[in-house]
Amino acid sequence: MLFEKTYGIDLGSSSVKVYSFFRNKTYIEKNMIASKGRKIIAMGNEAYEMFEKSPTDITVTTPMIFGMIANLELQEIVLYSMIRKIDHILGIGAVMYFTVPLDMTAVEKRAYFHVANGHWLKKNRVFMVEAPIADALAMGVNLEDPEGNMIVNIGAQSTEVSIITGGKIIISKKIPLGGRQMNESICSEIRKRYNLQIGTRTAKRLKVVMGRLSDQKKGVRKVVGIDCISGLPREEVISSYVVNDGIMNCLNEIAAEMKTFLERIPPQISYHIAKQGIYITGGSTRLPYIDQYLASYTGFTFNLSDLYETSAVTGLEKIIRDKDLRKWAVPVTQRKL
Repeated sequence: MLFEKTYGIDLGSSSVKVYSFFRNKTYIEKNMIASKGRKIIAMGNEAYEMFEKSPTDITVTTPMIFGMIANLELQEIVLYSMIRKIDHILGIGAVMYFTVPLDMTAVEKRAYFHVANGHWLKKNRVFMVEAPIADALAMGVNLEDPEGNMIVNIGAQSTEVSIITGGKIIISKKIPLGGRQMNESICSEIRKRYNLQIGTRTAKRLKVVMGRLSDQKKGVRKVVGIDCISGLPREEVISSYVVNDGIMNCLNEIAAEMKTFLERIPPQISYHIAKQGIYITGGSTRLPYIDQYLASYTGFTFNLSDLYETSAVTGLEKIIRDKDLRKWAVPVTQRKL
């Protein structure tokens, strides 16, 4: 272990997180690629800077959709370029631990394996760790607890809700709503209220600066968008109430799905979760008071992680550094696939 390169990798819809055991550091880059025709012109954070700003002949996309690999070749390029930045001389035969969604098909597992063993990355050993397990380890949850714990990860494009009992995930659900849908909902509210079209990057900035779910403090921000009637650029002052309405439209759907999920689990597990609290993490949980808002909707208390989008990769770091925790990592080979 000391003489081989080992990485913990969380391929997210918004960003890629890579933990390097050799450097004992976690690196984060946007999971995006900018291309012109078949030529790639930018990756990672550079590609994100071009998002919604590029001319029509340049396409900026993410290789991940709803937490799953949508474009295998582009995802491998993003990961390869990121590892090259971490280790300038990329060795062959590294060990890679991936966080993966639950209930993957054989095709989806093969995609993760080939990201680590494709055209640019070769002869690497691959281990897969279920994302809720990695989140739970990062938050210090006792996975062997027979009474059950609930883990919720609100990510960029999806929300994953899981119950872990006795070291196993007994039930889980993926909700196709996350931070990106909140941004789109803010865009929709501003379009309805002001007849102004803004981009999702602008909506995200408004969400970060003005989003308040329990605090009624009023705020305003100037933004520039395209007038829906004239088609010309226009400046408008946006109220925090409009931004919060956009966020709540999406968050209420997530909370409603969580409440339905809680009603379907066995009552003895539900009782323990009510006593213990629901563990919540993910990049979209940076919204102030999100735990209080969800608690008021569902009637359950929430334990908010301060790791946010890095919780899964932090769980991988713990697995890599502690051999007793490696039982949660499943080795994957070409033969198994």
